Amino acid sequence: MIKFDQVTKRYPGSNEVLKNASFTIEAGEFVFVTGHSGAGKSTLLKLIAAIERPSSGTVLIANQNISKLKESAIPFMRRRFGLIFQDHKLLYDRNCFENVVLPLHINGISGLEAAKRVRAALDKVGLLNKEKAMPITLSGGEQQRLAIARAVVSRPSILIADEPTGNLDANYAADIMAIFQAFHQVGVTVIMATHDALNRAAIQNRVLHLDHGTLKQTGTASTEQVTA
Repeated sequence: MIKFDQVTKRYPGSNEVLKNASFTIEAGEFVFVTGHSGAGKSTLLKLIAAIERPSSGTVLIANQNISKLKESAIPFMRRRFGLIFQDHKLLYDRNCFENVVLPLHINGISGLEAAKRVRAALDKVGLLNKEKAMPITLSGGEQQRLAIARAVVSRPSILIADEPTGNLDANYAADIMAIFQAFHQVGVTVIMATHDALNRAAIQNRVLHLDHGTLKQTGTASTEQVTA
């Protein structure tokens, strides 16, 4: 479970990016975080993933208070997350297999077990036949799939995606959404930020809508008139 209680985040020299946000995300939910560019979506995701810490208020991840965790404990806590960014953050001097295996090596998993997990992750996103390809040779949609494979190879319980379809055409975006839906269906918690208008995939899912750092609406798209 993820719980925000009156969470505010401000950066030095700036106004409050997130203001007194309170909400709960249960295990296994699919949640969309919507709002205009600069609304605070990325900051909210970074707070969930303990990349940032709140200026005030409490962020609980599995009943752990992020603000009270020692720095040495943060990497272990983050192992429950898979993180996907709009700019992919791929390593272009390594092939697809090498990109995906990196998180496993960091966690001390290598050899046949690592290879098995990497190929399973590539298979889930439709890139098994591209394991030796360099990322630069992939299309934008394929690069995003590769980023997803790297995020899920460690079998996280929570997937966090920041604008994963923002630079993709409609067909590629639909493919990416289908991948996230498939992970959600097997019990993974999915939290996705988007400024795009909500599509059919979001209708029955939770929506957290931000407006200039303030959480304006929370509910499902089918019960609330939420626009991005």
